[in-house]
Amino acid sequence: MAQNLSRLADFLPYLMSVTTNAVSDMIAGEYRARFGLKIPEWRVMAVLGDAGAQTQRMLVGATRMDKVAVNRACKVLEERGLVGRSPNSADGRSHHIELTTAGHAVHAEIMPLALDMEKRIFASLSAAEVAQLKDLLARINARVNELEQA
Repeated sequence: MAQNLSRLADFLPYLMSVTTNAVSDMIAGEYRARFGLKIPEWRVMAVLGDAGAQTQRMLVGATRMDKVAVNRACKVLEERGLVGRSPNSADGRSHHIELTTAGHAVHAEIMPLALDMEKRIFASLSAAEVAQLKDLLARINARVNELEQA
């Protein structure tokens, strides 16, 4: 059985997943305690704060979460008055979702916390290593997208 564990410990997708979950869980604890937001809700807010109004389909692509998780997050955020919906003139079957004034205020409070946590989490890496990690992650993500399109 120890051999299986050592193989799993060397399996990069597993290591990436575990590491990502550890980072997300740490950050989510802060967001949940201070703002009552779960990971999917914050991811939706982060995308909307960065990119502006999006359809749910666009949010699914940007967050890499499934449709149900995005739909639930949007509903919770809408019920809390943090996002609003407006008709999508390009597609009558969908809506644009965007942060409300209250949503922008929460986003503005969270971002400094997020950046501080990022700084603390990656403090053991040099600036060059952080830049390299970002580049590597972008390349891996691009490759996954290529493979999905094939």
